[in-house]
Amino acid sequence: MKITKLEKGISLKRPLEGGNEEQLKVVRQVLADVRAQGDAAIRFYTEKWDGFAPDHLRVTKEEIEESVNLIDQQLYDDLTEAAQNIRLYHEQQKRSGYRLDLKDGSWLGQRITALDAVGLYVPGGTAAYPSSVLMNVIPAQVAGVKRIVITSPAGRDGKLPPGVLAAARILGVEEIYKIGGAQAIAALAYGTETLSPVDKITGPGNIFVALAKREVFGEVAIDMIAGPSEIAVLADDTAFADEIAADLLSQAEHDKLACAILITTSEQLAKKVADEVEKQLTTLPREKVARASIENFGAIYVAETMADAVDAINSLAPEHLEIVTKNAEVVAEQVRHAGGIFIGRYSSEPVGDYFAGTNHVLPTNSTARFASGLNVDDFVKKSSVVFYSEKTWAENAPKIARLARMEGLEGHARAVESRGWEKE
Repeated sequence: MKITKLEKGISLKRPLEGGNEEQLKVVRQVLADVRAQGDAAIRFYTEKWDGFAPDHLRVTKEEIEESVNLIDQQLYDDLTEAAQNIRLYHEQQKRSGYRLDLKDGSWLGQRITALDAVGLYVPGGTAAYPSSVLMNVIPAQVAGVKRIVITSPAGRDGKLPPGVLAAARILGVEEIYKIGGAQAIAALAYGTETLSPVDKITGPGNIFVALAKREVFGEVAIDMIAGPSEIAVLADDTAFADEIAADLLSQAEHDKLACAILITTSEQLAKKVADEVEKQLTTLPREKVARASIENFGAIYVAETMADAVDAINSLAPEHLEIVTKNAEVVAEQVRHAGGIFIGRYSSEPVGDYFAGTNHVLPTNSTARFASGLNVDDFVKKSSVVFYSEKTWAENAPKIARLARMEGLEGHARAVESRGWEKE
């Protein structure tokens, strides 16, 4: 990894997003075909891109139960415990709305209600992600969503990974479809003969999934446009180089476009980490992917002061931030922009990816400046409620009418003035 002196105003190298015109053209064609042809289009694109002709799109109960027998019992128990941790964490996010009592019996309030149906996309392809099932389903369940749908691309054998189905079984989700890519997003947004449409789509995917989510936004809600994974590590001379290198590679192995950055106040640590990354790459099963990520989007920056390093982190607004320094909790208080913050030597990023309970669906590409990770609020909507008594109306109607007429809306003024006397 290249080591560079951190300077004020430095632009940290990031992978480009947004797709190209050809990819967008493909996505729009898929969306149009699924909207017009339903299941027939789903089957066509599944055979074309996933390599199998599905005789049924929905996963059967037998297939779900079979997955339990195909997964190691210890792994099943680990998934179950992780689910409990995630549920415990997200239960703290649940809110119930409020009522504000005014004089004369009037009141204002906010009513919080769960969405009716959500679709959760679980990526496939180069890896299986049971953890994505847990991270997407559990906050929706805590919010009170009644209908939860999972879509995920199957392998050429027409089967979903056993871990994905086992995670769904642990959570009691039975509506699962062997549909991936842009066609899955289209099916969730528009519906087909087999799959009824949902109100919101969440979950990460490849560029075609991301573009499809962007295209259907407005027809349905979406969580975010997730880009390649990224990690920033903020460290000083108390950190161990082999551990920091391993943490950087934990994200680099995700994707050739993943971003792994170390910002440190120790030039000695920077050199040791660069050597360790190269050493560890040679034994990493996904070396080719991780090496491309490190070579194209990996970087080590040496800062003169911790304050400069923190400023750089806030400018970067990374998806994942590890802080491995003296007084790490104090340093963390200075961080304003990060999707997930991991404090101290023993809080490496995979702890949050899998087990601690926090959500691993996080904002990427500096959107942590204004966006949050997936949470219970993503699966509810808020309705304002107004109750005015006659006395409160009488006191305020002239004020409301004047404000309406100031905006040239006579109908509004008349609507509030039309009340207040007995009607025949």
